[in-house]
Amino acid sequence: MSSDAQRQSQGYQISDSGQEIPCIALPEPNLHMEQDAEWCVIRGEDGWQELRFHDYGQLYMTPGLYERLFYDILKCNSPTTVRKLLEGQMKKAGESPETLRVFDLGAGNGMMAEELADLGIEMVVGADIIEEAALAAERDRPGLYADYFVADLTNLSLLERRKLASFRFNALTCVAALGFGDIPPRAFAEAYNLVETNGWIAFNIRDNFLEDEDQTGFAALIRRMIDEGLFSLEVQKRYQHRVATNGEPLYYAALVGRKRKSVPITWTE
Repeated sequence: MSSDAQRQSQGYQISDSGQEIPCIALPEPNLHMEQDAEWCVIRGEDGWQELRFHDYGQLYMTPGLYERLFYDILKCNSPTTVRKLLEGQMKKAGESPETLRVFDLGAGNGMMAEELADLGIEMVVGADIIEEAALAAERDRPGLYADYFVADLTNLSLLERRKLASFRFNALTCVAALGFGDIPPRAFAEAYNLVETNGWIAFNIRDNFLEDEDQTGFAALIRRMIDEGLFSLEVQKRYQHRVATNGEPLYYAALVGRKRKSVPITWTE
């Protein structure tokens, strides 16, 4: 038996790049779950293990597992969708992506940074709240980030704030990270305020988190930012973010616009 076949018999799949990825099984398709409660089981050398989709630290620890689950199996296309919208608006404005200095909030293991690199953007700084994300980004996509902060943006130290400000960001991206408590409205506002006036803002959020009955605080915050002229929305697109574990589509809204003024942090209290 070949070494690859032996590893597959032990519960691993061999990716095109030669990575060993544990086999993944999803719940029965007739089981409906809220998005933040979704889970899968993975099979490794020690048998089957259940993982919640929001247990990002555990997902990032295994090379290729995050991409296999969300991009190959569940067909996530949000980084590409947001990147294309940003690219289109910059072309419309006659601006070059190479001029951007991007703050990538909720950066994870660098999926959005890879899209930005494809646009020719060389200066991207990432931030995430868990150490595993930073380690995975360096492991999986070394060199894409000029710097990477493991920090809570709602509780930045003076040194962290000064260092972030020194990059003079003129763009913010935040993809597949808002609305479930991972990045609260205040953290988003803090990141937004680090961007220079007239800088580009590109993010996505689940579509029902922009509706009147939203309880996360994002609908009220973004609506107020637009109404009071802090954020100039250039384009908004509803699209299929990915499928749920039962195969049903999950729809998100992607928004691209310009920062006009900073957000008073009191708005998020």
